[in-house]
Amino acid sequence: MRTTYDIDVTELPLRAAELLTGGHRLALVAAHHDESGPRVVYLFVAGPPDTRTELHVRLDPGRPEVPTLAHLSFPAGRFEREMRDLFGIVPLDHPLPRRLVRHFHWPRGWYPMRPDAGPPPPFGEQEGPYPFLEVEGDGVYEIPVGPVHAGLIEPGHFRFSVVGETILKLKARLWFVHKGIEKLFHGRSIAAGLPLAERISGDTAVGHALAYCLAVEEANGTEVPTEAQRARAMLLELERLHNHVADLGMLCNDVGHGILNAHAQRVREQLLRLNAEVTGHRLLRGGVVPGGAALHALPDRAWLKAVGEDIREITDLALGHSTVHDRFTGTAILRTDAARTIGCLGYVARASGLADDARIAHPFTPYDEAGLTVPVHDTGDVLARFLVRAEEIDVSLALIKHFAEGLSAPMAVLAPAPTSGAGPRTGVGLVEGWRGSMATRVELAPDGTLTRVKPVDPSFFNWPALPVALADTIVPDFPLTNKSFNLSYAGNDL
Repeated sequence: MRTTYDIDVTELPLRAAELLTGGHRLALVAAHHDESGPRVVYLFVAGPPDTRTELHVRLDPGRPEVPTLAHLSFPAGRFEREMRDLFGIVPLDHPLPRRLVRHFHWPRGWYPMRPDAGPPPPFGEQEGPYPFLEVEGDGVYEIPVGPVHAGLIEPGHFRFSVVGETILKLKARLWFVHKGIEKLFHGRSIAAGLPLAERISGDTAVGHALAYCLAVEEANGTEVPTEAQRARAMLLELERLHNHVADLGMLCNDVGHGILNAHAQRVREQLLRLNAEVTGHRLLRGGVVPGGAALHALPDRAWLKAVGEDIREITDLALGHSTVHDRFTGTAILRTDAARTIGCLGYVARASGLADDARIAHPFTPYDEAGLTVPVHDTGDVLARFLVRAEEIDVSLALIKHFAEGLSAPMAVLAPAPTSGAGPRTGVGLVEGWRGSMATRVELAPDGTLTRVKPVDPSFFNWPALPVALADTIVPDFPLTNKSFNLSYAGNDL
């Protein structure tokens, strides 16, 4: 159930506090520029039962300002900084008012999401060095890493303040690859928006496509057939499967056990080939479509059972090896209270004792009959993040088997085309992707084109937890810890 309230800007802090203390979390903040002026939408969610509450705040066009919610919600403070950088909407009394998205060579006063922004102007002179914390004292020094890294990793700058090998503080600087995805959605048809949604973060094609489709379907009042819902749930678990397997192997590789990584990547390659058979694409693009789903084939149950046994053998070998187990145990601990305060999602949160899962809180198809269990550990270290992934693989295999029953392939199941003007013209999609819960909110024009699409990847919530987990660890633990989080640069920087 989604409820919308238009409130005065002065009411915002009190209404937000009531929702947050009532068990809701802030899933999304989306700024808009209507004909009457700026409008900001705050989406709060809770569940079960599935509850979604939107607060709409209209602002003075001459002074687009909102009272900050940073003191109530850590994610709110980051959404506000993002909104200021892209829309020029000022969060009053924000405790950390400096730029978040826009680097210091971006022109001052140019806000790319405003309707009067025009084409990007030339980059200006650097306004000054990024305000990293300057360290001093005997034996204290800095290690800069990135933003350019070896291999295919996307750019991110990490500044370590260390004494000896111990990390005192880590500052991550991201947003080197801003692509303007939110602007690219504007004016597209629903069909033309799907390829963009699939590419928000390439390894999460199903998750973002599904969140997008759920949002436009709600906006159009579309009822998706049960068979298509089951196919979508199956594809979501196939995506979780190949990503988790890859992570298990690479975590082993980061502690020097390359042979286990080789076997994990062998299994991942088999799963990618299965994906290509199922949807025609190794990353499962094209499987989730507006109004339904399309499958070329179904996974073979006997083959999946064999893959599960293969993965369990790799996991057992890893956990049975003293070097691997000892290096994982107690490394980069993210405490439960810290994970809750930061607003962590997905396996990062579940490894720190937080059991939130959108498949339970916001199900798009019945999961209760599928026997869904959510693996949770509370030690918050690399070992816990490894174990959550390993256990989620078993859950995904069981869910794939369940949702594939009764499906036939090849198949293309679609809902009837929406009638003109049907539905509320706004919609929200909430999906438990392999990294965690993602949200997409859309608004449609009367002719059905997209006027606003705001996607949020779980990496936006989880990136701030990485420096917290690394405090008081050692520099050589950074690659291992970073992989145990495995956050998306592309999903964070839209």
